Amino acid sequence: MAKKNELPALIASLLITVALLGGGAWWLANNFLGTGGGGGPTTSKGSSNASRIPYQGDNDVAGADGRAGVSILPGNISETKQKGLDALAAGDYAIAQTEFKAALQADRNDPESVIYLNNAEIESGNSYSIAVSVPTGKYLGPALEILRGVAQAQRDINAAGGINGTPLKVLLFNDEGSGEVAQGIASALVEEKDVLGVVGHYSSDTTLAAGEVYEAGKLPAISPTSTAVKISSAGDYIFRTVPSDRLAAAALARYVLNTLNKKQAAVFYTGKSAYSQSVKSEFTTELLSSGGEVVADFDIDDPGFSSGSAVQEAKAAGADVIMLALTEETEARSLQILSVNQGELPVVGGDSLYDFNILDSGREDAVGLTVAVPWHILSHPQSPFVKESQQLWSASVNWRTVTAYDAVQALAAAIASGGASREGVLAGLLSGESAEGATNPVRFFPDGDRNQPSALVRVEKKPNGPSGTGYDYIPVP
Repeated sequence: MAKKNELPALIASLLITVALLGGGAWWLANNFLGTGGGGGPTTSKGSSNASRIPYQGDNDVAGADGRAGVSILPGNISETKQKGLDALAAGDYAIAQTEFKAALQADRNDPESVIYLNNAEIESGNSYSIAVSVPTGKYLGPALEILRGVAQAQRDINAAGGINGTPLKVLLFNDEGSGEVAQGIASALVEEKDVLGVVGHYSSDTTLAAGEVYEAGKLPAISPTSTAVKISSAGDYIFRTVPSDRLAAAALARYVLNTLNKKQAAVFYTGKSAYSQSVKSEFTTELLSSGGEVVADFDIDDPGFSSGSAVQEAKAAGADVIMLALTEETEARSLQILSVNQGELPVVGGDSLYDFNILDSGREDAVGLTVAVPWHILSHPQSPFVKESQQLWSASVNWRTVTAYDAVQALAAAIASGGASREGVLAGLLSGESAEGATNPVRFFPDGDRNQPSALVRVEKKPNGPSGTGYDYIPVP
């Protein structure tokens, strides 16, 4: 949404952010959130305080269930969708449902409208609430992929009668991919006792920052996308539905040694990212323990770094494979390295290299790039989840949608089995019982990690493939 008056919005954003981060959670709880009740079902009016979680400007940190009339997505939204938001804000649920349905006829791929429609259909009845935090302002593509999984899971749960007969409401937040903003959101959510769990955050750095607040406040949180090994020790209340970098690195190291028959790797990473450092460290360890070695590593943030010079230096050091432990933020560097390499050395990478821009911009240079991911649609073409998702979104989904779907289903199952309290949700997540995921059961180890291995996909030419670029990620046999 376009900012109508940027200066007041920026000032308000700054003041509220300072209040959140500087010990202002008590003030927010008393002035915006209310005192909060127990963790049981709440009504949409009166007893639930979730709709009073503060907003910080138009797109800085937007929250709650849409009743403030604000979208968390950047840019202008359609007139129909805005009418739905306005109706939801006014408590006119019938009009809100009509407008969101109309908005979805024009844009079927908008998961936010699906979530707001799901919330509007609950009207003022009892509901359980969870929160979802995504970086719509910084990483819009991955954020939308996550929201599609959340929307589909909420839709499935409520269509099946809810959680023990009570529907699920989803509150949305934009953390901007910022650790500071994420901590502010986490502080507000900890104080909002009706929120039983959180799906988030996106990056490992953001999850680690917010995780400190969730752990101290005893609020269960499940990240669908954060893979850094450090998260395994982030605390009792921190979980994830994506395999850790240790499993991804093991799969990549085996592939390098046994399939590519290569032993000497050059690793490119960014020291500014916990995820990148985690992938680098785990791959180095796995490769060394299996008979290979890293002969050169390059921090792309070093002054004077040159992709061309670094690739030449790696080859001179004897490297016969390149490992890109890079992130979405450093995608331009990944593309440069692929271009300079010209397919001479095989290239492997972490899940952040699973990205449309790698296909669209890398094209021939990206052919052969092999990436470790938690899930791929071509490995589950006949599953009910895949068929339903294609009908719902008129498009194929990827692993981020699946792990987000699984996170919501895991929280719902924990609420159902553990009781409507945060302590009960934690007990449910740690019970060892599996929740029904998109295509695989969801079960957690005691450290909060998911019991599921990584899979490998490789960029190949595919003229009529789903990406539309002429190139696609294909599962490695």
